[in-house]
Amino acid sequence: MSIRVEGLTKIYGEQKAVDDISFSAGTGVLGFLGPNGAGKSTTMKILTGFIPQTSGRAQVCGFDVTTQPLDVKRNIGYLPESNALYTDMYVKESLAFVADIHNLHDPAKRIAEVIEQTGLGPEQHKKIHQLSKGYKQRVGLAQAILHDPQVLILDEPTSGLDPNQLISIRKLITDLGKTKTVILSTHIMQEVEAMCSQVIIINKGKIVTNDTLQNLKGANGEKQLEHVFVALTNK
Repeated sequence: MSIRVEGLTKIYGEQKAVDDISFSAGTGVLGFLGPNGAGKSTTMKILTGFIPQTSGRAQVCGFDVTTQPLDVKRNIGYLPESNALYTDMYVKESLAFVADIHNLHDPAKRIAEVIEQTGLGPEQHKKIHQLSKGYKQRVGLAQAILHDPQVLILDEPTSGLDPNQLISIRKLITDLGKTKTVILSTHIMQEVEAMCSQVIIINKGKIVTNDTLQNLKGANGEKQLEHVFVALTNK
């Protein structure tokens, strides 16, 4: 398994944002669902080493996020919900900057591959601030996969995209999940059904569901998954 989480807890003051959760994930797309404030982003930030946990353990590709943070970062690609970009840079310039950070052996070749993979070709000579939101998301994804990490963590990667952009980004994420471990945070049921093989639902910092999409939908195709998520969202 590329990701192992054991008894992970994060406390802010008197609030448990993440409350003693455990799960593992291998190759494929794991849907990480839950209402706002459930603990999704906090868990992702701990896995990427952005913030420390209060207790518990998390490993990425066998490396501990606390004691081996640089090894974790080499094996992980992260697209945060905010998708912070250097908007005054050109697309290729931005990718070259990230490639330099990762000390890639042949950056020009890899940049060309990622531009092709993410469909950035028509926009590659523009400055990022000139791009639509959909293409900015593509730049964020391109930066996340540039160093060919085994694990991708994507926090609301399709938020605000139009229908055509949704289709292309969903296909890209699905294709990435064929060879990588992808954790996808979302609150959109259609995204889960289109891309995910495993589903975790978290509420008030605790995991309430962890199963395959097929099992959650039921043998008769009944959308038990949607019923569970709607019930949590309406609490």
